[in-house]
Amino acid sequence: MRISYRTGAGAALLCVALAACSGGDPAASTGPATTAPATAPPGGATATGSAEPAARPGFAEIARLDMPVAMAFRPGDPTLYVAEQRGRLRAISGGKVAEEPVVDLSAEVSRGNEQGLLGVAFHPEEDFLYLNWTDGDGTTHITEWAFDGSKATGRRDVLTQRQPYANHNGGQLAFGPDGHLYIALGDGGSGGDPQGNGQNLGTWLGKILRIDPRGTPYKVPRDNPFVGRQGAKPEIWAYGLRNPWRFTFDRRTGDLWIGDVGQNAWEEVDHQPKGQGGRNYGWNLREGRHPFRGNGAAGETVDPVIEYPLGQDGTCSVIAGYVYRGTKIPSLAGRFLYGDFCAGWVRSAPADRPGEGEDLGRVEQLSSFGEDHDGELYALSLSGPVYRLEAAP
Repeated sequence: MRISYRTGAGAALLCVALAACSGGDPAASTGPATTAPATAPPGGATATGSAEPAARPGFAEIARLDMPVAMAFRPGDPTLYVAEQRGRLRAISGGKVAEEPVVDLSAEVSRGNEQGLLGVAFHPEEDFLYLNWTDGDGTTHITEWAFDGSKATGRRDVLTQRQPYANHNGGQLAFGPDGHLYIALGDGGSGGDPQGNGQNLGTWLGKILRIDPRGTPYKVPRDNPFVGRQGAKPEIWAYGLRNPWRFTFDRRTGDLWIGDVGQNAWEEVDHQPKGQGGRNYGWNLREGRHPFRGNGAAGETVDPVIEYPLGQDGTCSVIAGYVYRGTKIPSLAGRFLYGDFCAGWVRSAPADRPGEGEDLGRVEQLSSFGEDHDGELYALSLSGPVYRLEAAP
């Protein structure tokens, strides 16, 4: 699955495809080793007062799957659920991968570089499972199953979205602190948003949606920012996005962090304070903080809180992670983690003053992050490994 196509006048496509860079076969990849320890925050000191770097955390491999791209935990269940891009949802329990998948869509998903099974979420209060995937025609489906921890039944589509091109499908699903389901959709693909979907409130493309998925049909929350506006889709929560491959919620503050993959020059991370829907993140008027096809008037678009140049040291596609709220690694408390798929680095930055960040380690072909019930973090590599972030020994 490509996270992004890179197009521009006279420019060739860069190898930024999650599947294309690895040939689509995890076995063909050398695969990442356990990541290098993180760089310690400055200011560590020993009991004698001498400055000395603190012990550095790292990522330890806990399982190996077929092109893992998303993960989720079910309330009250210690099992780790991981979506494989080729269409299977896998369960990892006690360090072992269950032989039978929880859901198997492998005969139905499309196999384009940015297509397949892309996202997974569990309802926070009821026994329902949701998957974000693309079918053989490339149409995006948000599909619900009843799930009791052992079997998935009663499949139904919550919503579907036809895709004009095969790339920029978004893919993330997550329930917010308000109990509603948030859904990421890219701008529809090609390059440069030729249909202008990012700024068009009459389409779901280039947006993050917010719905209550239960019931037929689903319900639109009455406090969504565009409810009642003529010509606007009421499901829209945020817009002006190119390909929001991964977004996450800070479990302590409720803030939303969005990794939006850039076009030709800039990768960006956007931040949204809790409950502040309706924001325009600028695409395709802007790429990052820079004009692209126009320039939104002051106050109309929201700049990213983190950006970095495409192609610098091999960068290609930003992967948004979480604000660390676990307890096992105190040095990371309150820091936002993010990475880059091609460059392989993982960085952390203070959530209250995000910037470039400090290097934490490496995960080759980083496809996604995950968070468990205790706020401890995980990382997925498209080449197969599932890692857990652990304190240094």
